[in-house]
Amino acid sequence: MSHLNYNHVYYFWMVCKQGSVTKAADALFLTPQTVTGQIKALEERMDGKLTKRNGRSVEPTELGQLVYKYADRMFGLSYEMLDIVNYSQRSNILFDVGVADALSKRLVSKILMTTIPDDNSIHLRCFESTHEMLLEQLSQHKLDMILSDCPVDSSQSPGLFSKKLGESRMSFFTSGHVESGHFPEILEQRKLLIPGSRTSMGRKIHQWFDRQGIQPNILGEFDDVALMKAFSMYKDDVIFLAPSLYMSEISDRRPLQHIGDIDDLKEEYYVIFAERMIQHPAVKGVCEADFSELLNV
Repeated sequence: MSHLNYNHVYYFWMVCKQGSVTKAADALFLTPQTVTGQIKALEERMDGKLTKRNGRSVEPTELGQLVYKYADRMFGLSYEMLDIVNYSQRSNILFDVGVADALSKRLVSKILMTTIPDDNSIHLRCFESTHEMLLEQLSQHKLDMILSDCPVDSSQSPGLFSKKLGESRMSFFTSGHVESGHFPEILEQRKLLIPGSRTSMGRKIHQWFDRQGIQPNILGEFDDVALMKAFSMYKDDVIFLAPSLYMSEISDRRPLQHIGDIDDLKEEYYVIFAERMIQHPAVKGVCEADFSELLNV
């Protein structure tokens, strides 16, 4: 039996993971023609067609599904091997963390502090992006863990898991002054700053407005909650939405008036990781830590 070219298998595996030759080529820093040629060589070796087109996407054939199943196990084990070597050989453990841009930077910092051992033997690298982009990077083994405001759907992202760290009730604040006793009616009388519609909370607050029959007067939507809070400091006539736990960190810089709470609206906080990363000491540290005092408000 002739030798199997594992580069060919790897390129095929990447095409299946990415859903197209072009995306796989970009991830591999190769031309689409090169990737296509390598897959054709593997098809000759396997004596059968491995991929088929489905609209603009590429998906495995029945034979391709069988090859992909074994390839996924092979390369999953290879990444796990590299991780184990990394843990045991490096003086400082490399830890790549993705952070959803909707989360408080101060909150994320407090969570990540639990990953730092007493001897500081860790090399922490943080990357900020949208939840969707971070999931894609995690599935490509470019990240070790994600901190996000929503969980992963394991049926859509096999091999990825999430654990809820806690939650916070949502509240409205202003840096100006509003007469008490007029909530939620006041929300139709002032300009509002709210999370962007691409975020989990942005979608939830619009649904809450609809249930309350409120016609919001929105001045701005922000994917980055830190930018929204900074903007509100220069507009004392606006009301903005933030988790109740943010009150302590904002009031240190400028006194804020608490307008009202939304008891049935919670922002949730999750850690997301790949199955192979369960043994990473920093991932284990976050999963095993108790954040109830920090997060549950």
